[in-house]
This record gives sequence, structure tokens and C-alpha cells, in this order.
Amino acid sequence: MTAQPMQSSPDDPSEILRLLPAKWHEQFLSEYHGALDAAHEVWRFQQLRDVLHLWRLRAVAYSGPGFDDALQATREGRPDEFVSAEQAIPGWSDRL
Repeated sequence: MTAQPMQSSPDDPSEILRLLPAKWHEQFLSEYHGALDAAHEVWRFQQLRDVLHLWRLRAVAYSGPGFDDALQATREGRPDEFVSAEQAIPGWSDRL
């Protein structure tokens, strides 16, 4: 049997930090440490997993080309520059 390198999980905090733009690191680390503290209670372990998963999704979005421009367009109410959730996700308004 040969040793195989370990595959890192996409929800690994180091992978999230690698992908996440630096301006978001402090917020991620703060939420991560809070979830780590909470995970000392067995019944709250899922909170840690949820925080890591959410931040992985954010890291993918935040590191995408054009994210900052799209965010600014949203803040300025320029809907012609982005697609709303209602247009992109069938049944979105029913989920609210």
C-alpha cells in the first residue's frame, strides 16, 4: 500500500482563506473562531460546518471577476447590470 496525499476539503478553512480576497479575511476569521468556540458543545458542531460551507460559497463569489462591480451596481440600484434572483432561479419568490 502506498501513501496517498490527503485531499483537502473545499470547506477547509485554509482553502477558504486561499481563495477569499484579503479584505474579507478578518470577517471570515472572526466568524470561524466564533463557530469553533460554539463547536465545543457537541450539539452546536453543525454551526461550524455551516459557517465553513457558507464562507466557501462566499469565497467563490467574492473572488470572481467582476464581483465588486456587480456589488456596486446592486448598491446603486442599477438592475440593468445584473440578473436578479427572481430571473435566475425558478421559483425564487416562492421560497421567500
